[in-house]
Amino acid sequence: MTDETLPTEAYETQLAEKTARLNAMMAAFQAPIAEIFRSQAEHYRMRAEFRVWHDEQDLYHIMFDQQTKERIRIDRFSAGSELLNKLMAVMMDALRPSPILRRKLFQLDYLTTLSGEALITLIYHRPLDDEWREHAGALRDNLRAQGFAINLIGRATKTKICLDRDYVDERLPVAGRELVYRQIENSFTQPNARVNIQMLEWAMSATEQAQGDLLELYCGNGNFSLALARNFNQVLATEIAKPSVEAAQFNIAANQINNVRIIRMSAEEFTQAMQGVREFTRLKDIDLADYNCETIFVDPPRSGLDDATVKLVQAYPRILYISCNPESLCRNLETLAQSHIVERLALFDQFPYTRHMECGVLLTAKMP
Repeated sequence: MTDETLPTEAYETQLAEKTARLNAMMAAFQAPIAEIFRSQAEHYRMRAEFRVWHDEQDLYHIMFDQQTKERIRIDRFSAGSELLNKLMAVMMDALRPSPILRRKLFQLDYLTTLSGEALITLIYHRPLDDEWREHAGALRDNLRAQGFAINLIGRATKTKICLDRDYVDERLPVAGRELVYRQIENSFTQPNARVNIQMLEWAMSATEQAQGDLLELYCGNGNFSLALARNFNQVLATEIAKPSVEAAQFNIAANQINNVRIIRMSAEEFTQAMQGVREFTRLKDIDLADYNCETIFVDPPRSGLDDATVKLVQAYPRILYISCNPESLCRNLETLAQSHIVERLALFDQFPYTRHMECGVLLTAKMP
């Protein structure tokens, strides 16, 4: 039995190192000292993926050491949520005696929520058939009988078998209100739910004095859009991934929010539309002149904003920027800091015990 333990005694040291590193990186832009938002020291990850290792009649979860590539057996995953850990043990006990469910099982993906729902995807290196569906259905029913609010999905090459549904509904308490977030299998979700709550509340705090409307690029499933809607007259948000757009539309309706509109297009496409480079039929029913966007919110991929989008962003008096990569953020700030001042800086410890830093900046336009 292997317990993937965490150096919890070193949590404060690793957080202090990240804080010092971020403050040093941002000093060139005259940023204030970072506000720090801590993670739980363990059980903070809501999702995880494990390879499945077969050893004669036994099988178990494994991960690979990133440096040595050594195979590591994982029976307990301390970074994972408590629900995720319970399911890991239950799944192995259920799969070991089942030739149908374990044959050429390659990987298990877990997605859990603070609200107690879970989704497990079983990935195979063989075709799946009705016999698999029958046994998987029995496993799902057995897990539900044990009190788990769970759904199962089977995946193989060009195959996806969804027994009931391919999503979970997370419920997060944000600034005194519960928000429902549909999270779809194989789509991006924030991995550290409690830090995500802190991110949402910080973003709300940073924009509580904002005027007019909000333009948001890279909105995903509406994670920030729904929370920030309280601070603006209207929110116009863009997202390119179809499952995320569908989840965002559900979340808008489920939370009875009537001032958010989602457009399915990339940030680059929207920039082209705003600059008159191209026309898009997806915008034919939207009069952009109806929006008085004085604030723009961006949460780009690790590569940061492309040059054209940086120029678009610069046109707004207030910029709220969440970054999963401070290096690309700094590259963007080399341009943005020419026209804007960094008013607030935050470090969100989404990934403890790693060098990864999630951070946020609020920028306001310099006075002419």
